[in-house]
Amino acid sequence: MIETWLPLLGGLILLVAGGELLVRGSVEAAERLGVSPLVIGLTLVGFGTSMPELVTSVQAGLKGSPGIAYGNVVGSNIANILLIAGVSALICPVVVARSALRRDAAVMLSVAVMFALMAMFVPMGQAVGVGFLALLIGYILFVIRQERNAGATGALHDKSLALAEVDPALSQPHGHRHIAIPFLIALAGLALVIAGGSLLVSGAVALARGFGISETIIGLTIVAVGTSMPELVTSVVAAVKRQGDVAFGNVIGSNIYNILGIGGATALIAPSQVPDEIARFDAPVMVGVSLLLVLFAATGFRIARWEGAVLVAGYAGYFWSIWP
Repeated sequence: MIETWLPLLGGLILLVAGGELLVRGSVEAAERLGVSPLVIGLTLVGFGTSMPELVTSVQAGLKGSPGIAYGNVVGSNIANILLIAGVSALICPVVVARSALRRDAAVMLSVAVMFALMAMFVPMGQAVGVGFLALLIGYILFVIRQERNAGATGALHDKSLALAEVDPALSQPHGHRHIAIPFLIALAGLALVIAGGSLLVSGAVALARGFGISETIIGLTIVAVGTSMPELVTSVVAAVKRQGDVAFGNVIGSNIYNILGIGGATALIAPSQVPDEIARFDAPVMVGVSLLLVLFAATGFRIARWEGAVLVAGYAGYFWSIWP
């Protein structure tokens, strides 16, 4: 039992700690190189908080465990909407910015539908991976241009702001220490994330084999929720500080990164087929809960506490329906 759970818990700890160091070092290095805060927030911070999912899915794919790889992507998106957005709304009703709803929520729903359709009919090969990553880069460039010109903010900005609320050191000056130091911090964080991802995947596979549970279910539940801990913490902190719009944008931005970035990188580096059970049930569920979140957000541009309760209850029902 200890040999199964210890790698899981150790992997999660390393993923969270490494992700924080990676984001902090990357942001400081980019600032020293003169990269604009807008670009830093929409790229480095967004990717940094998604590193646990990215490394875990890629390593699972390379080890021949597509159930964990794509279960992590789909399960994280479901958990982000039902669990994280739901808990955030229970703490404080989530106010929804019109820009985040009209642009970013529409993109989230569109890429969820695209992934679900492709999971049923198309193998996740390198061409698909390149296409997903190209879409993500195009989306980020579009957002940067739009926010520079119009001054409006959206989900990716809120994802960055949510992390800054949890880790104020990201937005504080770092003195005049040598520029090599932030690069070393980022590299140390990356090493911890890679080690943590390897431990987490090994522990998840051992857990599935030890209890006779499919790797897909482990990926959809334990791995997905574990790698979504940065999103959970940042959204809850935003909700506690009465910044519900930030919590909403954090969830939307994370889901877009998960499908296009993590799904794309996994398909590019470790091509495989999405398991049938995910393609037939969990991917459509992801589309359904994405639509539900958009509908809740569109009614009065807020997610009320009772709607948050519905979302959390929905996650409990989803968990119960797939757990053997």
